[in-house]
Amino acid sequence: MAPTVPPPSIPIPAATPVTIPADSSVWDRVSTWVSENKAIVYTIAGVAVVITGAGAVYYIRNNSDSKDGTPKLSKKERRKQKQAEREAAQAEKAAATGQAPVESGLATPPKAAAVEGADELPQIDETTVLAYSELERKEYAAKLKEAGNKAYGAKDFAKAIELYSKAVICKPDPVYYSNRAACYNALGEWDKVVEDTTAAITLDPEYIKALNRRANAYDHLEKYSEALLDFTASCIIDGFRNEQSAQAVERLLKKFAETKAKEILETKPAGLPSATFVGNYLQSFRLKARPAGLEESAELLEETGKGQLQLGLNHLENKTSPSYEAAAAAFNKALELNDLGEHEAFAYNMRGTFGCLLGKHEEALADLTKSIELDPSMTQTYIKRASMYLELGAADKAGEDFAKALSQNLEDPDIYYHRAQLHFIKGEFAEAARDYQKSIDLDKDFIFSHIQLDPDVYNYYGELLLDQSKYQEAIEKFDTAIELEKQTKPMCMNVLPLINKSLALFQWKQDFSEAEKLCEKALIIDPECDIAVATMAQLLLQQGKVTEALKYFERAAELARTEGELVNALSYAEATRTQIQVQEKYPDLATKLSGMGAPGMR
Repeated sequence: MAPTVPPPSIPIPAATPVTIPADSSVWDRVSTWVSENKAIVYTIAGVAVVITGAGAVYYIRNNSDSKDGTPKLSKKERRKQKQAEREAAQAEKAAATGQAPVESGLATPPKAAAVEGADELPQIDETTVLAYSELERKEYAAKLKEAGNKAYGAKDFAKAIELYSKAVICKPDPVYYSNRAACYNALGEWDKVVEDTTAAITLDPEYIKALNRRANAYDHLEKYSEALLDFTASCIIDGFRNEQSAQAVERLLKKFAETKAKEILETKPAGLPSATFVGNYLQSFRLKARPAGLEESAELLEETGKGQLQLGLNHLENKTSPSYEAAAAAFNKALELNDLGEHEAFAYNMRGTFGCLLGKHEEALADLTKSIELDPSMTQTYIKRASMYLELGAADKAGEDFAKALSQNLEDPDIYYHRAQLHFIKGEFAEAARDYQKSIDLDKDFIFSHIQLDPDVYNYYGELLLDQSKYQEAIEKFDTAIELEKQTKPMCMNVLPLINKSLALFQWKQDFSEAEKLCEKALIIDPECDIAVATMAQLLLQQGKVTEALKYFERAAELARTEGELVNALSYAEATRTQIQVQEKYPDLATKLSGMGAPGMR
């Protein structure tokens, strides 16, 4: 099943001992661990809203000369205090809406500008400003900014823009650019926000408010990568102190990934997952005898629907990626030839099975539903449709299908075996154990040989031990599974025990070196194994090997079967790519990051 947790942004530079909870799949378990250890794994960037009005009030109150501490203020000072309080209130409102207030600068009011209002200032433009000294320009600029703040507070954004523009002419200060950007932000003129905040950041590369404003503008312009970069830089400067940061980045990563995923899925050709994945799925059902009547002579195999069904089943026995692809094509052609007779329901069952594996969920559901309509007694079809619903997150519908299957045959051990997975996912462990035991009771001979000879059982047992943090015992089971895989399936070895052992060693001893080697071995055996790719990416990420991790996350996106898996992989990739961009664009910040550690680590 596809992981649903939010992806990380910047990893900590050093590994930290952690405990990884287990789930029914390795991919889910890795992702769940990342989610639950967010404070350690993530160094996520975000918006840091700075409220300057409160500082102004504080400044004025600290200038009190009364005995009881109550300030004695002139009319002008009281007017400034009220304005500061209004700005503080506006700032709080802006923090809730994501619109940061302008910087008033009242904590250090201008001393030299003697005029009362902006209207009393001389006319300022590119030409007239040349007549004034540097000190006069600085004084006029401060006064123009103060007047611009008042206009902004009154929501007269056009007037504020005019005043900030004149202030910029007098003195190109990053605050003036940023405040004018706040006006454009209020007007929704996002390109101008980017222009002004870029000017501010050019003058002051560590200007948090300008970085956040530009990130917000990029977000509105759907330039999500640029927004993530600015949010990340601002958070590093701010020392990861703002909790809103994680929410901002997770939202942006999700938005970016969902948009990108839709674009990819529109043009991405359907393809089967790795042979490991396909084989595991098919082997989760007990082997049944071929339907009677599929024994035509070899020369008729290519010409009839029944012949294509027989060819498809022949291909399944080879258990390789090319053979699975050939089987899928044969089952599809069998239905196109349309001369299947009593085997039509079975043909829809098999085409629906491979439609699910190809990620064609709507088509697969339609095929399985058609199979049920043609032959309601075929309980395996209900089970496969239930498994699809589980993958799509529709547990209730899956439960309904298991109930329908049982109404057809209470003695089918496969129903109980697969329903145990539903209970397991829902956290109903007692019910899962009962269903699994029922499956064994109904087919003792099969289960006995399965336990003795099938490595999947040892692998599954190892996962259960890993759930309980019994690392040594779990690794022993994974080793047994690996040896049985070598003996029984040397040409199509299941790599999941290797990956599980890799995770166990990482959790238990933080043995990155051995964990990596096991993942590399798994990828040599099965280069298309998405779980191995995702696990390797996570291991590299935790070691700070960001560039290498990015390659694996991008590969995971290529291998993703469902939209959920694709969104998750793209989110990880983009978060990792953002860290690389921070290191390249802001080398000083990268140094600062490596020196400060991560939240919760200091």
